[in-house]
Amino acid sequence: MIRFRGLLIALFVLCNSAFAGGYVYEFNSNCQKAYNEIMALKNVEAKNTLQAELKRNPDNIIPEYLADYTDCLNLLFNGNPADLAALKVNAEMRLELMDKGPSNNPWHRFCKANINLHWALVHLRFGENFKAAAKFRKSFLLLRENKNLFPDFKENNVLLGLEESIAGAIPDNYKWLGSVFGIKGNVNNGVNKIATYLKSSPDRNTPMYEEAMIYYAYLKFYLLSSQETAWKYINGGQYNETDNVLRSFIKANLALNYRKADIALNILNKAENIREYKHYPIFHYERAEAMLLKLDFNCQSHFQQFLKDYKGNNFCKDSWLKLAWVAYLQQNPKRKDYCLLQLKSTGNTLTDADKQAQRFAEKPVWPILALLEVRLLIDGGFYQNALLKIQSIDKKKLSETANILDYNFRYGRICEELNQTENALIFYSATIHSGRDRKEYYAARAALQRGFIYERQGRKNEAISAFKDCLSMRNHDFQSSIDQLAKAAMNRLDN
Repeated sequence: MIRFRGLLIALFVLCNSAFAGGYVYEFNSNCQKAYNEIMALKNVEAKNTLQAELKRNPDNIIPEYLADYTDCLNLLFNGNPADLAALKVNAEMRLELMDKGPSNNPWHRFCKANINLHWALVHLRFGENFKAAAKFRKSFLLLRENKNLFPDFKENNVLLGLEESIAGAIPDNYKWLGSVFGIKGNVNNGVNKIATYLKSSPDRNTPMYEEAMIYYAYLKFYLLSSQETAWKYINGGQYNETDNVLRSFIKANLALNYRKADIALNILNKAENIREYKHYPIFHYERAEAMLLKLDFNCQSHFQQFLKDYKGNNFCKDSWLKLAWVAYLQQNPKRKDYCLLQLKSTGNTLTDADKQAQRFAEKPVWPILALLEVRLLIDGGFYQNALLKIQSIDKKKLSETANILDYNFRYGRICEELNQTENALIFYSATIHSGRDRKEYYAARAALQRGFIYERQGRKNEAISAFKDCLSMRNHDFQSSIDQLAKAAMNRLDN
């Protein structure tokens, strides 16, 4: 991964030369070109563009601001702890440099705010939650001040929109964060700010357009539960992933989460021809996920490649769990036990997926083979195949409560996706009734899905009641992610 430390040194040297006329913030065509290259993960091209800009305009601070993107994207995607300390020093030097920049320029506070936001995300990625919270607070306060001083500086709205949306989805047990930051979160208002920025940029060549697209799609998809709107957006003319590995990742990721495994594989197959693809092991993980959801057990080689190449700790336990699933489905008990043993000694539990994998490894309760296949087929979007598979199961022979909950929840999901809404609600109610006080996530997810159904039907009060019911269930798997979805749903229904 290309680093930008050399840019920082060059900037200090040049800016203190006899020819330096004082620091400036100039987001010119060179900087726009570099931004677009960085947001396509074309780091070699971006470095060359920024060096050319510094040679032409050595007093411009914007190149160092942009260089921070590359450091943080490296850490977010590849997660190598060995890079964290060195790149953190880069960020500190950049912020010190910006303190010397002209404070009467709207880019002054904005650049500092975005770098703080970058590092809030990085600290969160590495499990440094208090550092993340402190950086997030700095970012928000700088943006709020910048908005007051420069109300017509439209780039403010992209970051303010993101941060307000995040604050609007803070679960109840983290509400203190909002009060500390002084943020009154509102998901709808936050997303609307970003949408306004996108509409005001018809030529799509503006300083925050790439990020605005990504934030808009993800916030629509996850926090506003407008999956179809988000999917249509990233399939529109404004979003072209050709020769853009970051856009390809985003689109494949949303395809997987929208239960479109076949489409995700098509996107990844095309992305494999992009030069930068090979620098990001996470693509092996995404490909393996998509293949597993088709019950294509050749996914094992991609999970293994991810585990070999990836230097971080996230999704490692989940990968070993998925490898254990494959061994289980192939009825290979020795391989299954080996995978669970490896799971316990690798990675961390910062993500919900890894937490669930660790819990399972410590006390494995295996579903019947057919139920695991049903789960995978549903998640891949193969609903008719899942229906045929679940109909072959004799529910009377399901002795374990966990298997009964699994069966009811999966049947409900199939019915919901096939527009058999009343049947879905029946299965969800049965899941909630039997699983409310258990550690499995089925009951909470059933309550969440029931809320989504009521919301789509315009039954607002019943939807809010379902989401509150979801939030009332504690100490289950995937607690954080399920709570965030329920909280976001209540936030948008309250406005």
